[in-house]
Amino acid sequence: MATNPVPVSELGLITDNTPTEIIVHCTGKITSNTTQSLKATVKPLFSGSKTVVLDLTNVNYLDSSGLGAIVGLYVSAKTAKSQLKLINLNQRLKELFSITRLGQFMAEGRDPNDLGLP
Repeated sequence: MATNPVPVSELGLITDNTPTEIIVHCTGKITSNTTQSLKATVKPLFSGSKTVVLDLTNVNYLDSSGLGAIVGLYVSAKTAKSQLKLINLNQRLKELFSITRLGQFMAEGRDPNDLGLP
């Protein structure tokens, strides 16, 4: 009898509005299968807020498509005269942003601690 494959963890997104920013709590994996959902949720928020925060506390995997999506969101935020912040990156995500130097790029002109990078 064949066993059923373990379902792939999807990306969960919960939006929280505060007086100063909109926080998007991300859960699961940011991959080529889930980037459309991330972009569709986050992009419209730039027009309604000066700061959009991606809380990556519960993101357990990020592939190159996920990195590309985050960079694309960063560009969209700048175009909308908004700001994208990344918070609560685990050690693996910090290393990924550090190795690719995307952390430095995204923190340009801002406090690097906003990204939570080493």
